[in-house]
Amino acid sequence: MISITSKSPYAVAALCELGRSGGDLPVPIGELARRREIPVQFLEQLFAILRRAGILNSQRGVKGGYSFAREPATITVLEIVELLDGEVGAGAEGIFGEASAAARAVLASQSIADLVERETREGGASMYYI
Repeated sequence: MISITSKSPYAVAALCELGRSGGDLPVPIGELARRREIPVQFLEQLFAILRRAGILNSQRGVKGGYSFAREPATITVLEIVELLDGEVGAGAEGIFGEASAAARAVLASQSIADLVERETREGGASMYYI
């Protein structure tokens, strides 16, 4: 079935905020959490998973924080969702299999860079409800 928890929308929102910060300088996780109204401890857990998966780099210290390990244009929403919530539509058959395939296609078609661009066009930060 299609099962997406709150982890994925929060992570995508925080990654978009990181993308909007621009530059290669690390952004403190507390700043990202504050801007998107995400509990810091929750975001730390999500970013630890994304760091281990090679999506993010972390830097400790006074000028520490998180930065992208890969270009945001190469990171799809589907990749984030499946890292955090498991395979979308695993085991789904029939009409539910078709719905899962459609959801996978939509999530795979959008990168973090695409969402950052969308937010910029729309004039602000949005929470993505997947």
